Amino acid sequence: MVLREPHHCTDLFSSPSLALSYWPKSPASCHSLNPLPPIESCLGSASGGAWAWGICGPASAVQISFVCSSVQVIGHSNFGSIRATTCVYKGKWIYEVLISSQGLMQIGWCTLNCRFNQEEGVGDTPDSYAYDGNRVRKWNVTTTNYGKVSAYAHPWSIASSSKHGLSVGAVSSFRNGVSLGTAFDNITKGAGMAYFPAISLSFKESVAFNFGSRPLRYPFTISLGEEQPAGYRPLQDPPSVDLALCLLGLVLQEGKLVEKDTSTWQLQGEPTVLITLAHIFNRFAPLMCKVYLVEDVLMNFLLSILEQGGAVEAHPLIQQLLDLMWLLMEDYEVHECLKQLLMSLLRAYRFSPIIPDLGLQIHYLRLTIAVLKHEKSRKYLLNNVLFDVLRSVVFFYIKSPLRVEEAGLQELIPTTWWPNRFTKESKEVKEESAEERLRRRAYDRGCQRLKKRIEVVEELQVQILKLLLNNKDRGGGEASRYIFLNKFRKFLQENASNRGNLTVLCPPEYMVCFLHRLISTLRCYWDGHKAKAPAALSSEEAYIPPQLFYNGKVDYFDLQRLGGLLSHLKKTLKDDLALKANILIDPAELQAVTMDDLDEDEESATSTAQRPVAALAIGGALARPSWLSSPTLGRANRFLSTAAVSLMNPRRPLGTLEKMKARTLSVEQRTEDDIEGSHGNEGLLLGRPPEEPEQSITENSLLEILDGIVMMYNLSVHQQLGKMVGVSDDVNEYALALKDTEEKISRCPKRRRDIYEELVKSQKVFSEKLNHLSRRLAWINVTIYSKEKMQDVYWLLRVCIRTIEHGDRTGSLFAFMPEFYLSVAMNSYSALKNYFSPVHSMEELPGYEETLSRLAAILAKHFADSRIVGTDIRDSLMQALASYVCYPHSLRAVERIPEEQSWEWKNRCQDNGWEGCMGCGFGYRYTRLPHLLKTKPEDANLPSLQKPCPSTLLQRHMADLLLSDCDMAPSFLNSVLNQLNWAFSEFIGMIQEIQQAAERLERNFVDSRQLKVCATCFDLSVSLLRVLEMTVTLAPEIFLDWSRPSSELLLRRLAQLLNQVLNRVTAERNLFDRVVNLRLPGLESVDHYPILVAVTGILVRLLMDTDFQGAKRATAVLLADPCFQLRSIQYLLGHAEPSALAATPPSADKRHFSLHTYTDYISLEELVKVERMLSHLSEESKQAAASTLPTSEEDLCPICYAHPISAIFRPCSHKSCKACINQHLMNNKDCFFCKATITGVDDFTKPASS
Repeated sequence: MVLREPHHCTDLFSSPSLALSYWPKSPASCHSLNPLPPIESCLGSASGGAWAWGICGPASAVQISFVCSSVQVIGHSNFGSIRATTCVYKGKWIYEVLISSQGLMQIGWCTLNCRFNQEEGVGDTPDSYAYDGNRVRKWNVTTTNYGKVSAYAHPWSIASSSKHGLSVGAVSSFRNGVSLGTAFDNITKGAGMAYFPAISLSFKESVAFNFGSRPLRYPFTISLGEEQPAGYRPLQDPPSVDLALCLLGLVLQEGKLVEKDTSTWQLQGEPTVLITLAHIFNRFAPLMCKVYLVEDVLMNFLLSILEQGGAVEAHPLIQQLLDLMWLLMEDYEVHECLKQLLMSLLRAYRFSPIIPDLGLQIHYLRLTIAVLKHEKSRKYLLNNVLFDVLRSVVFFYIKSPLRVEEAGLQELIPTTWWPNRFTKESKEVKEESAEERLRRRAYDRGCQRLKKRIEVVEELQVQILKLLLNNKDRGGGEASRYIFLNKFRKFLQENASNRGNLTVLCPPEYMVCFLHRLISTLRCYWDGHKAKAPAALSSEEAYIPPQLFYNGKVDYFDLQRLGGLLSHLKKTLKDDLALKANILIDPAELQAVTMDDLDEDEESATSTAQRPVAALAIGGALARPSWLSSPTLGRANRFLSTAAVSLMNPRRPLGTLEKMKARTLSVEQRTEDDIEGSHGNEGLLLGRPPEEPEQSITENSLLEILDGIVMMYNLSVHQQLGKMVGVSDDVNEYALALKDTEEKISRCPKRRRDIYEELVKSQKVFSEKLNHLSRRLAWINVTIYSKEKMQDVYWLLRVCIRTIEHGDRTGSLFAFMPEFYLSVAMNSYSALKNYFSPVHSMEELPGYEETLSRLAAILAKHFADSRIVGTDIRDSLMQALASYVCYPHSLRAVERIPEEQSWEWKNRCQDNGWEGCMGCGFGYRYTRLPHLLKTKPEDANLPSLQKPCPSTLLQRHMADLLLSDCDMAPSFLNSVLNQLNWAFSEFIGMIQEIQQAAERLERNFVDSRQLKVCATCFDLSVSLLRVLEMTVTLAPEIFLDWSRPSSELLLRRLAQLLNQVLNRVTAERNLFDRVVNLRLPGLESVDHYPILVAVTGILVRLLMDTDFQGAKRATAVLLADPCFQLRSIQYLLGHAEPSALAATPPSADKRHFSLHTYTDYISLEELVKVERMLSHLSEESKQAAASTLPTSEEDLCPICYAHPISAIFRPCSHKSCKACINQHLMNNKDCFFCKATITGVDDFTKPASS
């Protein structure tokens, strides 16, 4: 932004955090060409670089941090403000802002008199001026439109200018070096009016300010409407370029240094050249510690070398220069220079605008590769800069353009396309027209052009990782791979331990790109090792051996294990570790773990001295290092860091004399031998169980990287994959809206010109939005959802499956496996099925059917595995299994589970396998709720259900299981009936509250959460009724064969619940009717049809589809229930209640429910059965009424007053009906009346009267 006369700063961008460049050598507190006016006392310290909080804003409003010669400011309040202590009042000045986020912020200039608060910030007071790029407005008390929409990671320039003798000052803004025009003129000037850079920003927004400590990305030499062009000065003067840089460039460009390598110069160097270079570097070295010169001179010089084209290896001049720097400069000078160079490269890569060929990103990545090819420089950067000072994963991220015109996508993908071939009522695909086919093919060609350009960047990123994972560069210390391993593990720990702290976490979008590049690099090295060692496994067979989870060589921080806390597992499974893995835990260390569990962070010397001699003889307690009390390390990690582990000779009995002490080391203490192993030491593979084959897998270091990749996916990658699907959903929504608008245009009458014009405007808006989204979706599909990325996730799924299978074979040691392996197996399958389609289908992947079957076997075996104790992971397994049997392909995989592997599934399927058996119910053949399609046929966004796909195999297993176990079936069905009673009762209670709120005179709004819970209870009731319907269909004997225990009781309970549901739902003008007619948002699924057809299905199965004896018993129980009302059955076929018809005349608008109106979902055969059932019940109820003798009150059950007394208790001789006492004895053995313990129940028959 440009300020003329009195300096003024405008708001560049709104963002949660603000980064302000820190200038250690600021010109002065006030900048002017003339002596300082008498306002000097209000300008702050004369030493530049300090920032002062807004007078009215608390210090906690923003956070300031100095990174890479920049001041980073992050908003910590709703609308915090901050200003600098350096000001300007005359001249031409400029500062630059890099936007790090998108949100609300106002950037500009203010005077010392401005007072800000949480409601008023920069631009909201008279003497402050600001620009908001997010809302595209300028602010000075009032606001008007100005500028262009801001975009993430774009530099904005705020400039102000003042010409001596001119009476008018002005402020302007620039975006990517392009002027947005004068924002303000006639700004306040005069004595005491000096302007400070300032910003106001909302919570978590961030930006980066450059006041001249680094070269401006877009330096200005243009005029802003003035008479002559004049340059604008940054607030901090740049350093002067020393002659040494010019001399060094001349010497390097002569090419003489390329002729000899470093060792030649050291041993046989030409004295004249070496002395000359030494003198040059004597002046050159201090300059290269300055950020400005590194970025402006050194980086540009190195980039100019690579601009000549060709491979990086074709330019050895960069390697020669780095050799000379390490030879002729002090180490601390080289360190600082390399650090600033890498940071400058990272900033340039991150904030460079996206151009069609991605040339800028490629340019900076090539230089990064050239620098990292130098071994000594690479190791220093790995040890001290990458992962520590800056997040190196930024180099592996390809940012997505928020505005497609900025990336040139309009030229790259001139033809847009989006899928619009779905009908409103269903998601069935319609035939593609010839025009759509041509558009789709042109769109695909554009996507392929984009993909080829992005693949160039991805290949360069993989080259960087290959350099970092080099394990052959052992000259001068540890190989790069092992340095990377330690830093990578710390990186994972930070992201696992600070999941709630967004400022510490690596952004998920970075993690996604990093994961794919790391998988490509890992598989390259893995297969390279396979080529050298044919006995090893290929990357297609990769897995993590189970011993990594319990031998302590790999740190899993505080992450949960399948069996619980690691310290608990080490104590409870110590015998299994000794027997299977030849690992013996020192008892003294187990005692130390117990003290840690009691939060005893310090152990006194006296308690150590009092330990048993035997314990000390085995190895004693290791001294607790000082870092052990770090709060970032959990108890489980502290145990791993201090546990003394004794290793016995493989496969031999344990003996005291044979024990070898082995101690797990922290990440910092590990060496290559601790990872790869040597001289009989297996390294990471210590403690191989007997079930694990002795075949070589690959290099141990690659196993740890693979383990880290799995952890990365669990931390944030899967979440990000799901988040980006939102763009595809937006495309579908806009496509449906556009299609609907076009249909309305075609139906619009010609006389309604006003409506026609509005529809055309809407059509244009939808088309423009779809063009933008389709191009953005192309970018996302290439960078995130491409076929190669899908294969990476699929490979990761197979790795997890093999790892789980190998771990399962170890028996009890399976409990040591971290939970995230099971989570990644389930989530990666979900991503492949839901996120990558319809662009790519999982069925195209190699070994798809086998992978589904193996995953099905894992879910079926482990959802009730006693070795898994975590409630969250157990719930996730059950939910995954329930989802697995809802889709045809995965259901077939469940059916293919081998007989010997499926015993656990068959024995426990009554809890979780019902979805695979449902779909054959009465009127249960719909994917969209029928009642909604009747009332809103034009609404394409109706809730959609998964199409039922019943499995006859699972149904047969279910029936066999229920009939074979006489104890399990009643227990299970009582549980279902109890849950149904609770769910329906809760639902009725909630709709009562909703109805009461709707009847109040004052305006009331029902809580959306309450509506959601109400709908959930209704859906749960319907699902449980469907479970009961399936049970009656598969095994009616459970209810109708009264020779089985509890059959009569179960039938009576079922009849009671069915009558309650029918009475509540079918009564005329009842509560259910009134709430349904309100049509509240969130209660769309609540209607008569779903619940009534489920109840009807149960009744039809019991009364019409069973043998004569069973139907007779069911009829008798149903009619004997006091809640039975024949009108409820008549309601199903649309027969209105006679009393209701007599009371009120029929209304033309009143529509009675009837199954006859749902012929699309209910077959004619089913309707005939319902009519037969109604006739049957009508006849039987008449006969029962005629034959029933009046019963005196004394003969009725004193509990329910519905059935005659039929049971007498022992020993107290109290009486009730059988139904009441049987149900009571399920939960309680005490008598209803005297609380005596009931020892038996006998039949009771009333004696004949005299």
